[in-house]
Amino acid sequence: MPETRPAALWAPRAWLTDAAGEAGWRERVLLRIGADGRWSEVTADVTKPPAEAQVLAGPLLPGIVDAHSHAFQRAFAGLAERRESDADDFWSWRNRMYGVALRITPGELRAVAAQLYVELLAGGYTQVCEFQYLQHDRDGRPYGDPLELSWALADAAAAAGIGLTVLPVLYERAGFAQPRLRDDQRRFAMGAADVWRAANAIASAGRPLVNAGLAIHSLRAAAPESITELRRLAEGFAGPIHIHVAEQTAEVEDCLKATGARPIEWLARQGLLDARWNLVHATHTVPAEIDAVAKSAAAAVICPTTEANLGDGLCDLPGWLAAGVRLAIGSDSHVSRDALEELRWLDYGQRLVLRRRNVSAAPQAGTPSTAERLFSRAVKAGAAAAGQPAWGLQPGARADALVADVLDAPLLGLPPERLLDALVFSSPGRPWRDVMVAGRWVISRDRHASQEAIARRFEGAMQAIWGSG
Repeated sequence: MPETRPAALWAPRAWLTDAAGEAGWRERVLLRIGADGRWSEVTADVTKPPAEAQVLAGPLLPGIVDAHSHAFQRAFAGLAERRESDADDFWSWRNRMYGVALRITPGELRAVAAQLYVELLAGGYTQVCEFQYLQHDRDGRPYGDPLELSWALADAAAAAGIGLTVLPVLYERAGFAQPRLRDDQRRFAMGAADVWRAANAIASAGRPLVNAGLAIHSLRAAAPESITELRRLAEGFAGPIHIHVAEQTAEVEDCLKATGARPIEWLARQGLLDARWNLVHATHTVPAEIDAVAKSAAAAVICPTTEANLGDGLCDLPGWLAAGVRLAIGSDSHVSRDALEELRWLDYGQRLVLRRRNVSAAPQAGTPSTAERLFSRAVKAGAAAAGQPAWGLQPGARADALVADVLDAPLLGLPPERLLDALVFSSPGRPWRDVMVAGRWVISRDRHASQEAIARRFEGAMQAIWGSG
């Protein structure tokens, strides 16, 4: 594109969010960008673009938040797809993944994360929530700066131009009946006070496009008293809180044995859940748990491609939707870095098990489009998961946007009103021609300005990681 920071955009069509939070297509939209990188004006039905506006080559949509990421696992994507023994499941995958966690250096993490973040931008994500439990040096000792690895992620995000929410993770034991970490978990140790200090240090550092939240790895990895302590410290905290929960049936069974309650049931009984909470995976639930989450205003973060890759199971998507629970999406282990693929498989998994089509559509509520319903929910819930008070193509929100490539094969000749349907459910292509973050074009005509240099550093990091043992 001719300039990286336009003063205004004019889109033939745009997916706008109105003052009531409802989203939909509007025609001939003018969007002005303030000096702060936020939308200062969004006006539909502007017939003639003003001279200062950049006329876009296709429809404009809001950027999507990747609500759950482990950046270092990008170095492992595609390398766990062989079975050398009689059984392979989440737990055997986890043990192999720890090998990467034990090897990677800050410099290698910076290179791997930068490559990942460029790929996420190309996949439609403009903000990523890093569930950051990789904390210490390879021998388990703290770095001189305890946030060495978090700053590596922030450096990578700056190089790519993506927004970043860092979530330091409470992680202190190997399981309900294992009060200490295993040796291969030595880089993860972090108590409640450490998490609170880390989040405050990240938030106060003043890095552009970087904010912080809090995370608890899981109920199996954090003692109840530590969760209670973090809750006390965060009493007035307005940012997001994330936790892995009910991803595996074995986790549910162990929680029942240790506490007498299922994981989400336990969180609800303790009165922990509120609108700040984001329950990652939430795969194995019962209706009473979904009802409890809905009453608390907490959200679920579903990661369909990772959950499929790991054999986790399928969440009760109809139950979550019927209860009105906010639903965000995440790329988690990064076997896919494409937001549209996550949305596609969110519904496809349900179609396979229920033997029905368009499970997520709600014609009775005026939303017959599966893609539009899922996309709108992911955009809205993702913003809250990232601690963003405003999001989308509306005044006051950060100026993040995606320009659809109407010349891409899956979109050729389609009726404009069916664009989202085709983006999500037609053959995968390269749907985003241009990507904007905070008023700057970070991808123009399918190209990131630093992609070659970032890719070279990534290749070097991969060779170092996989040549070391």
